[in-house]
Amino acid sequence: MKYVLDTHAWIWWNMHPKQLSQKVRTLLSTPKRYEELLLSAISPWEFSKLLEKGRIGISCSPEEWISEALAMPKLRLVPLTPTIAYRSTSLPQPFHHDPVDQIIVATAREENATVITKDEAIKDYSHVRTFW
Repeated sequence: MKYVLDTHAWIWWNMHPKQLSQKVRTLLSTPKRYEELLLSAISPWEFSKLLEKGRIGISCSPEEWISEALAMPKLRLVPLTPTIAYRSTSLPQPFHHDPVDQIIVATAREENATVITKDEAIKDYSHVRTFW
């Protein structure tokens, strides 16, 4: 099975794994349990915005942190393609209007993957599979 990491799941795995559910920690710590991990290209941007706003802090350069965080086993960075960009704006309704969440959900739908997320708005959305 393929999984798309929501931005917070990617950040927490690399900074504070205890914030993840036990199920997610078990999955991520055992690469043989998944075919592939996906990360939308929007997630490093969202991480950078959190740094810019002072909502998170790191003890190394942002480029170094991102590079190390992208080194997860079986992780593939999914570009924001024109198709995903369009599909993020035409998701079956109702879905909330956070553009980053729309892109992550559209990425999961395009890749036929399950979203790893704690976000209730995504978990309650019936048009994408989630895992927490």
